[in-house]
Amino acid sequence: MRCLWIFLFFVSSLGWAQNVAPPAVTPNPGQVLITGTVPDEATKASVLARLRELYGADKVVDQIAIGAVVLPANWSGYVQKIISPNLKLISRGQLKIDGTAVSLRGEVGNEAQRQQIASDIATNLNPTYTVNNGLRVSASDQGVLDSVLANRVVEFESGQTTLTPAGKSILDQMAAALQKMKGKKVEIIGHTDDRGLRESNIALSLARADAVKLYFGSKGIDVALLTTSGQGPDRPVAGNETADGRARNRRIEFRVAQ
Repeated sequence: MRCLWIFLFFVSSLGWAQNVAPPAVTPNPGQVLITGTVPDEATKASVLARLRELYGADKVVDQIAIGAVVLPANWSGYVQKIISPNLKLISRGQLKIDGTAVSLRGEVGNEAQRQQIASDIATNLNPTYTVNNGLRVSASDQGVLDSVLANRVVEFESGQTTLTPAGKSILDQMAAALQKMKGKKVEIIGHTDDRGLRESNIALSLARADAVKLYFGSKGIDVALLTTSGQGPDRPVAGNETADGRARNRRIEFRVAQ
């Protein structure tokens, strides 16, 4: 008995992303290939129906097999939630569902999309599922900022708006990148975990974003080009059930204005 697995491949006219291996059967540009093993025809029909609803029947290439696999509890319902409209933001990529392990690969337009897609998936699953966000931002000004941040967390003193030395070190690198962006407007977005009152967390996240803006100003960045907002606990990128997940959710995000 094997655990169920499914691959969804998202193809654009540009071909495959460098970090995504092409499937054995390559669909045409604009199509979605689904391949893997499910235990029965009903499960297969349910998954295909959801994909065809989202992408259109002519865009879905069916390579699903029926076999002796083990379904996690309520798996079909969770898959219906995972296959959401946000997946259409991914190009040249892959969604893999291996039992309760979900991984994403491919390209999106900006960091906000990269985090939101993974966040939406994580919040629709129970804690037994894990989500590996391997999406990357297409080369752009946003990509420059994302590569500088490199998934690191801008640290503050606990419960305060005071930057730690490690947090300042990251912002020094970010300031150097902003200096090269020639007048681009950037939004600084604060986030927290879900511990404590939501209203207090939203206020803290905004205050920390403001502290980052003030720090950039001290480094010669034109603060007229910077805006701030605080999302509090509303946009997690990881589960809040573990210390590591909460640490990842307490973050500062930088978004280039479109």
